[in-house]
Amino acid sequence: MREFGLAFNRHFERWMFIIIPGSLILGFIFASQLQPYIKSVPYLFAYVTLTMAIGCGLGQLRIVMKRPGIMVLTFVIAHVLSPLAAYALGTLVFGADSPYVVGLVLFTIIPIGVSTVLWVGMSGGSVPLMLAMVVLDSALSPLVVPAGIHLFFDSAVEVKAGPIIIDLLIIIVLPTIIGVALNQMSKGRIQHVVQPFTSPLSKLCFVAVVSLNASAIAPHLDKLKQDMVLLVPLVVVLVGLCYALGYIGTAYLRNNEQQVTVSYATGMRNISLGIVLALGYFSPLAAVPVVLSILIQQPLATVHHYVLQKLNKNRSSETAVPHVR
Repeated sequence: MREFGLAFNRHFERWMFIIIPGSLILGFIFASQLQPYIKSVPYLFAYVTLTMAIGCGLGQLRIVMKRPGIMVLTFVIAHVLSPLAAYALGTLVFGADSPYVVGLVLFTIIPIGVSTVLWVGMSGGSVPLMLAMVVLDSALSPLVVPAGIHLFFDSAVEVKAGPIIIDLLIIIVLPTIIGVALNQMSKGRIQHVVQPFTSPLSKLCFVAVVSLNASAIAPHLDKLKQDMVLLVPLVVVLVGLCYALGYIGTAYLRNNEQQVTVSYATGMRNISLGIVLALGYFSPLAAVPVVLSILIQQPLATVHHYVLQKLNKNRSSETAVPHVR
């Protein structure tokens, strides 16, 4: 069973760029059969969060606290500069009152995505720093998300912060606290014991979240057809811009490990949570940019990884070649 779980994880990560879009399409095709189960999405997502948090202990959180500068810089780029860019782009293309603008901004104020850890590890970033920032950003989300929504849409969108905060506490903060506590009590051993069993189930839950939320959007597809020509390129530009802001915004540090880590942190978000919030508190159309970002985020992560490898190779070449007078 353990070998099966490890193999499942490897194959899922390898084919994630096909599995996630495929689960989205299945959600649209079987929308009528899946819609009765949409209410289970927060609970599925809470399990995904718990599985992630088990891999992070207090020691990793202390690493972040020792680097307050990089942490603050990451959150400013991710949750201040990126939302401003999203609002400006969305308003320019669709107008300030469009639900698509809400979705674009929501993408930039939701917490850092769990899959960043995988990409940071492959690209030469700091995995402990990334893990700790994911947990910390998730824990702060009950404050960050309602504040961001209020700042941008208080006059245009009627949203009560109380229910959002309660949902975030249930599906993000509480599972995070439980996961970190389990990690701490077991001195980190629990992750290696349970991961081959909990991680495959977590990935299946993630697939279910994507499919169920796609089924909720399916009734609005007719309205979407005429907007896709503008919306798809706009989401591509926004996601790419978020990666770029993280990389360029940390260039002055002259620390490649931190540049890689922050660029993935600002570019990849917790899309499942974004869909849950968009469908729960806004027009279903507001969830569309968030759903599109699922399709775009992972392929752009691959492109970003390729670009980082090229940049690192060029830097290594320049360092290795002696200066000739």
